[in-house]
Amino acid sequence: MGRRTPSSNSSPESDLDTIKVQPRDSGPNLKERDRYLAHYSNQHSRPPGPPPNYQPYTKWLPWLVPIIAIVNVVLFVLVMYVNDCPRNSQNCFGTEIFGRYAFQDVHENPLLGPSTTTLQKLGALDVKKVVEGRQLWRLLSCMWLHAGVFHVAANMLSLLFVGIRLEQEFGFVRIGPLYVLAGVGGSLLSALFVRKKISVGASGALFGLLGAMLSELITNWTLYENKLATLLTLLLIIAINLAVGILPHVDNFAHLGGFITGFLLGCVLLIRPQFGWMDKKRAPSGYFAASKKSKYKIYQYILLIMSLAIFLTGFILGLILLTNGWDGNAHCSWCHYLSCVPTPLWSCTEARCATTQLENQLNMTCTSNHKNGTYILSNPNNTIEIQMLCSKLCK
Repeated sequence: MGRRTPSSNSSPESDLDTIKVQPRDSGPNLKERDRYLAHYSNQHSRPPGPPPNYQPYTKWLPWLVPIIAIVNVVLFVLVMYVNDCPRNSQNCFGTEIFGRYAFQDVHENPLLGPSTTTLQKLGALDVKKVVEGRQLWRLLSCMWLHAGVFHVAANMLSLLFVGIRLEQEFGFVRIGPLYVLAGVGGSLLSALFVRKKISVGASGALFGLLGAMLSELITNWTLYENKLATLLTLLLIIAINLAVGILPHVDNFAHLGGFITGFLLGCVLLIRPQFGWMDKKRAPSGYFAASKKSKYKIYQYILLIMSLAIFLTGFILGLILLTNGWDGNAHCSWCHYLSCVPTPLWSCTEARCATTQLENQLNMTCTSNHKNGTYILSNPNNTIEIQMLCSKLCK
């Protein structure tokens, strides 16, 4: 079962703590500055410059990111309710403890979650349904579903560590659309290259937040104090997470698509005005000397325009290619290595089986190890379930 990795987005909290989205000086508020100005004016003829530790940017109270995390957990519980393993499957894990919410057998789903059939029915990314059934809504719905307890736990912890920091700095109006669009961007690239498996999870959106952090650092480069240390730390975290994506059964195309989308949107949504412009706008009258600085630097305008153009072009082109059934692997012979690199420890080759089917009864032989198996299908037309049984037989 193709899925976005439950662990590839989990960055250590200690690493994330070293990344400053912007200078975090705790300066006085406007009233404190007014008192400072009044005291200074009694003794001097000219108004002073900014007081020490001046902080021109607003801090936001993060509420959207925690709500997104709660919604994902609630949806996972609802998916398990719909799954109802004891009723729909012969082998379940934890039936005596969880009852209706019992997990599928660990050999079927080692992440402790629902069946592939349930995920497919509730909105998993299934390219065949997207292309032939024109169910484009699956590009959005799949990012709210998760394959198991480990999957949703790892993703939501990562979301809280990364997302809360970004929302504190930039607010829900910017981070909310960025999160959703990055998730859709990850789904779009995944659908162009992962054709035979379903995919679920918020990994694409999470990588979008990492991409936005990187582009925010570049776009607002002059506002940072420890530029090089911040850049190297962030690049290390991104590289480690992307490297995990080369493992089998991990949808690294969703990670890459989300990261690229988030990077482009970060240049558009997370751009910071210059300090001089903020001083002139927010300070009391006469507090600062007249400033002729523009709101943004020239390189910021260039990055904004280029990123917005690339984002819109890529999204429109991707949707056109997807709806026309374009298969990226047919036009790029090496691209599959971006999602899985074969090693002596694992294989990236799809399992292949010879099958004969009589109504719900399926007889299957793996072509690589020649093992045989007979299965009773819950849905004789479910190709995803048949492929999963083939993979299990060929292990």
